[in-house]
Amino acid sequence: MKGELNITSIKYEGSFPNEKTCPKSTLPEYAFIGRSNVGKSSLINMISDRKEIARVSKSPGKTRSINIYCVNKSWNIADLPGYGYAKVSKTDRKKWQKMIEEYMLFRPNLVMAFVLIDLRHDLQAIDQEFIDWLGVRQVPFAIVYTKSDKIKPPKVETHVKAIEDALLTTWEAMPPSFITSAVTRIGQEVLLQYIVDLNSEIKENS
Repeated sequence: MKGELNITSIKYEGSFPNEKTCPKSTLPEYAFIGRSNVGKSSLINMISDRKEIARVSKSPGKTRSINIYCVNKSWNIADLPGYGYAKVSKTDRKKWQKMIEEYMLFRPNLVMAFVLIDLRHDLQAIDQEFIDWLGVRQVPFAIVYTKSDKIKPPKVETHVKAIEDALLTTWEAMPPSFITSAVTRIGQEVLLQYIVDLNSEIKENS
């Protein structure tokens, strides 16, 4: 990666139990969220061009708070807990849901939520519900399809179309979307370029 796409520094700002405790910042912030085991930590490590920025675990549900990283001293990544993880108590699920909803609604410097969807599977009801929730509340978001390396190349577009056809039952048009793989690094530069372009627009309009 060259120029603005080159990530020269990443600082871990900390782990926070809710939006109110997150550090105040005027830097553009991009949240990454999806169902547990969707490959979120691997994706964050890929776009960060680092191996262990976000912890990758074989056990889903390890991210239990809002983890914030400052990239190049110019923008933030917010790593949010996965939704829909069944092997926790109802109390914990409600707590995480409240944490996610309050972050999405009240974080003042949030620019975009990247909703991760595992490309190997059909659109899950919980993904549809979360995406619709974002839409009703007018939270800007994009879709990131993960684990494209797990599917034979000719079938990738077929899987994407099936998911988008399902979403279009409640949406008039699709938001921006990206096909990625943390293994083959597909989508790394395209996704980073999208963030860089958004940052440039924000700077020009400020």
